[in-house]
Amino acid sequence: MDRSRVLSLLQQVASGALSAADAVRQLSLAPYESLEFATIDHHRALRHGYPEVIYGEGKTPHQVVTIAERIVEHGGSVLATRTDVASRQAVLDRFPDAVANEVGRTVRVGPVAPRATGTVLVVTAGTSDLPVAEEAAESALAMGLVAARLNDVGVAGLHRLLANGNALQSAGAVIVVAGMDGALPSVVGGLVACPVIAVPTSVGYGAALGGLAAMFTMLNSCAAGVTVVNIDNGFGAAAAAARILARC
Repeated sequence: MDRSRVLSLLQQVASGALSAADAVRQLSLAPYESLEFATIDHHRALRHGYPEVIYGEGKTPHQVVTIAERIVEHGGSVLATRTDVASRQAVLDRFPDAVANEVGRTVRVGPVAPRATGTVLVVTAGTSDLPVAEEAAESALAMGLVAARLNDVGVAGLHRLLANGNALQSAGAVIVVAGMDGALPSVVGGLVACPVIAVPTSVGYGAALGGLAAMFTMLNSCAAGVTVVNIDNGFGAAAAAARILARC
């Protein structure tokens, strides 16, 4: 159940095409649905602007497909993150129009209405950060945003980033994905006025501590206002960007 469907019901009641009792019945239909292995929040789109997202890790292909079916049946679009090959293929088999991203380990089902103006620019420090960056980009698309990408422009070759000043300046929000020293968000934060959301990745050698070194650098950024999400959490960065841009 999303806002457009609620508005449609209210318009039908106002025009006399639908009785108030029938509208109440449809609005009250299963705000959540209990399955054997999941409890699906069907009214999340009404509150957040986008439906509940399926976290695929630890779920079987059958579970992922069943949850997706129930979300679609209630009028929602589907985003599944951290899916394995079998789960992505199962969703593609069930929904021929689904879009899978092998690098980002995501799969999307159904059209999404635009939620906000402005482009989310997803920037990576290196190619090894792409799985997290693609998760962020696909999540942004699933939330009705426009997503652009700028890859492999880390601080070891700063001229690569500076050569893309127009893309940075025209973005509505920038998601910066970086591992190792995690310095790129501070540089971007010093170049743009829009929101900057930093995503530390677990990319790096031993002293990178699985992303902790990058996260600590980002938390201590000298660029004012840089927001930091959890390690490898591309989805969380996209959700933050969606909330920010929806208010702009």
